Amino acid sequence: MKTTTVLSALAAAAAVNATPTATLPLKARQTELEPITATGNAFYKGKERFFVRGIDYQPGGAAANVDPLADPKVCKPDIEKFKKLGINTIRVYSTDNSKDHDECMEELAKAGIYVVLDANNPLYSINRDDPHTSYNAIYLQSVFATIDAFAKYTNTMAFFSGNEVIHDHANTTLTARYVKATDRDMRRYIKARKYRKILVGYSAADVTENRLQTADYFNCGTDEERSDFFAFNDYSWCTSNFIESGWDQKVKNFTGYGLPIFLSEYGCNHNVRDFGELESLMHPNMTSVYSGGLMYEYSEEPNKYGIVKIEGGDKGNGFDQTGKRTEMQPEFNNLVKAMKAFPAPKGLAGASTENKASKCPENNDHWIVSTVLPEIPEEALQYFENGAGKGPGLNGKGSQWAGHVASKSPEFPDGDAQGSTGGSGSDDNENAAPRGAASILFVSGLVALVAGAISL
Repeated sequence: MKTTTVLSALAAAAAVNATPTATLPLKARQTELEPITATGNAFYKGKERFFVRGIDYQPGGAAANVDPLADPKVCKPDIEKFKKLGINTIRVYSTDNSKDHDECMEELAKAGIYVVLDANNPLYSINRDDPHTSYNAIYLQSVFATIDAFAKYTNTMAFFSGNEVIHDHANTTLTARYVKATDRDMRRYIKARKYRKILVGYSAADVTENRLQTADYFNCGTDEERSDFFAFNDYSWCTSNFIESGWDQKVKNFTGYGLPIFLSEYGCNHNVRDFGELESLMHPNMTSVYSGGLMYEYSEEPNKYGIVKIEGGDKGNGFDQTGKRTEMQPEFNNLVKAMKAFPAPKGLAGASTENKASKCPENNDHWIVSTVLPEIPEEALQYFENGAGKGPGLNGKGSQWAGHVASKSPEFPDGDAQGSTGGSGSDDNENAAPRGAASILFVSGLVALVAGAISL
């Protein structure tokens, strides 16, 4: 998760005055993979069901905020490790939408590896303390520019519209409709720019109080409003089993859900891991409901979840991730063995082809969410016709308080920059990767902390 810097509203607001340039035509890639699609509650690669069998990838951790796909000196040695592990998908938390990614994405494609990308970064994300103000045209320009940067690659599997924005405090659920609006806007942008259909969905926190409500919320409403998939982070399996971890109950709870589900993070660092999770994820106990998962995580960071050590990667601000890679044993080899021992099942593996909407969850002590989504900010409509233009990257002026370009909603019919007050929260599972001791200010795609953060 990501640390961030407070920006002045004046500086952030100035960015919207720039006129977007048209999106550049897409070039044919050297290596083309079959794009991943969704039907019913499963993913497909052509006519073959596709299971996510991958790893979370953020060299330097959240604090470094490094784009590993913009530097071949970083990605290439890691891709060699990915091939050795036998994975088919990586999740990348930070990407710089102002840089070129051709070389790294080509090497990943040649290895048969798909990429799931977080569309947000600490400077351009939904502010949990003030979600209304932060859902604005400057923010959406960055999100759309990230789509532009990766739409040309056939191994771009999906985008996350947000990550752990909704947490265990009820007032954090006030952010839900702004993330869902972003989710909607991303699909609208992909369609308007005439890209192939690229999947968009949400990555939820490991929070029992609202996990099911969140899943239903992102799958309710009109077809335009519904996500393409739902993912959540799960730290409940600590060298245990399907029942002791509580996974059996989660499968039961999600049975009949109308979208593909996968684990956007899974892991534990209390014991030496044998990655028995894969046996269950590929077993008939789960395959009729889940479509795999991403192991947290590749590189060893301060939170101690990694299976590869990058020499010098923890020095300074963590910006240099080009050092020697050392496999951390026995866990690296344990994952290799698990990937080989528990292959993806053949055929439909119990999948449903029915794509059905959920009923929108009712409000209660843990869920206080309106089903009416805010309108897209008027200033952002130009991007659908003209393209988002050059992205601001990871070091732009930011969008958090650009309230003069905020959206209209029932509470703010004139787009006023007066937002709801959010609260901090943490995963309710005691095994979850630590989110840090500081209060959380804003989250979307990546968790941002004020100070004293223990980064993921």
